[in-house]
Amino acid sequence: MPSRTAEPPAARLLRDAAARLRAVDPGDTAGVFGAARQAVGAASAAGEVLERFADAEEYGPLRLSAQPVLEAVAGALGNPAATPTPVPEGPLSSGAAAAIRKRLLDVVGALDAALRRAAGRAASEADRKACQNGTVLLSELHDCYDGQPWGAARLAQLSDDELLARCRALPKDSQQHSAACELLVRRYEKLVRACVRQYSGSPEPVEDLTQVGYVGLLKAINNYDPAFGNGLRAYAVPCVTGEIKRHFRDKRWQIHVRRPVQELLLELRTVTEQLTHKLGRVPCDDELAKALGVTTDDILEARQAEQVFAAYSLDAPLGGLDDPAELGDVIGDEDPGVGRTIDMEAVSQHWDELPRREQRILVLRFYGNLTQEEIGTRLGISQMHVSRLLARALAHLRKRLADSPRRRRETA
Repeated sequence: MPSRTAEPPAARLLRDAAARLRAVDPGDTAGVFGAARQAVGAASAAGEVLERFADAEEYGPLRLSAQPVLEAVAGALGNPAATPTPVPEGPLSSGAAAAIRKRLLDVVGALDAALRRAAGRAASEADRKACQNGTVLLSELHDCYDGQPWGAARLAQLSDDELLARCRALPKDSQQHSAACELLVRRYEKLVRACVRQYSGSPEPVEDLTQVGYVGLLKAINNYDPAFGNGLRAYAVPCVTGEIKRHFRDKRWQIHVRRPVQELLLELRTVTEQLTHKLGRVPCDDELAKALGVTTDDILEARQAEQVFAAYSLDAPLGGLDDPAELGDVIGDEDPGVGRTIDMEAVSQHWDELPRREQRILVLRFYGNLTQEEIGTRLGISQMHVSRLLARALAHLRKRLADSPRRRRETA
C-alpha cells in the first residue's frame, strides 16, 4: 500500500493547487506557468478519485466540461506532467497566463466541490472496501474536509485489520491516525497487563512497566502489516514482552549484567513461585537448577545479579539508631595492614631457613628499631659483621620470595 506521506490524497493536492493559483500574480507569467502545471496534476489526481467513487451522473458532465480546459492548458504548457515545479520562463504571454489562471480556478473549484459531495455521501462499507483494496481512500476525503469526520462510533465498527490499514494509510500526526491507534490500544489493554503480570515480583513499579508495555504495543500497531502474519495479538505479545525486557536490560540495572543471567533471573523467579506452591516450601538450589536445566553455580550467579538490581545510596540514613548515621559511615575503608599481613605470611614460610643469629638480627633491626652498632653491642660482634649478616639474611629471603609460585603469578 502506498504511504500517505509519499503520495498525498487528491483533496489535499487540489486544495494546495487552488491556494497557489489564487496567490500568484496574473502578470507573473513564470509563476502562473508553475502554478498551472501543479493544478493540472492535482486535477488529474482528483479525477482518478472521482472516477471510482463519485456519482456517474454528476461527474460525467463535470468531466466533459473540465477535460477540454485541461487539455488546452496542457497544450499551452507543453507536457505539464513532466515536472510539478515552476520554471523561470514559460511559453505564455501575459494575457494567456491570466486566462489560464482563471479557467483553472473554475475547474479546480468545481472538482473541489465534487470531492466534498463525494465525501459527504461516503458510506462505512465503501470506506472499508477502499481500505482493504489499498486504493485512494474516500476516508482520506473525510480527513481533508471537516464536513464528514470519522467519529468514534464509526471507528468502533471497524475490525482490527481495518483500523491497522487506516493507521498505515494516514499521516502519523493526523487526528484520525491518533483516534485509530487509541482505539486499538484500548482493545489490547488486557494483553499488555497480562504481559506485565509475569514481572510483578520485580522491584520495578507495575505502573512503570505498564507504560513500557504500551510503548511496545504502539510499536506493534505501527509495524504490523495485516497482509502478513496471523493477527495483531500474535504479533503484539513478543513486541510488548521484548520492550519490557529491553527496559530491564538497558534502564534498570545499576551495573552491567550479562543478558543470559538477566533472563535466568526472570525464569528463576517464576520457577521458584511454581515449586513453592507445588512442594509447600521454598525450593533449594538443587531443585531449582534441575527444574531450569542449569547448574547450581548458575543459580548462585543469578541470585548475585539480583542483589545489584537496585543500589543503595551511601548517604542513606540507617534506621533504628538513636544517633542517625549514614550507610557510608559503617562501611570500612581499605586496611593497609591486610597487605602487610599477607607479606608477613610469605616471610614466615622461609623464616626457619635462616640461622638463629640472623633471625635475631632481623628482629632487633626491624621490630626493635635498633641500629647496627647497637645490635653488635648486644651480640658481642662488630658493626661490620652485623651489616654482612643482615645483608645475607635479606638476600636469602628476597630470593626465596621471588621464586615462590604466588610471586610468579603476580608478575606474569
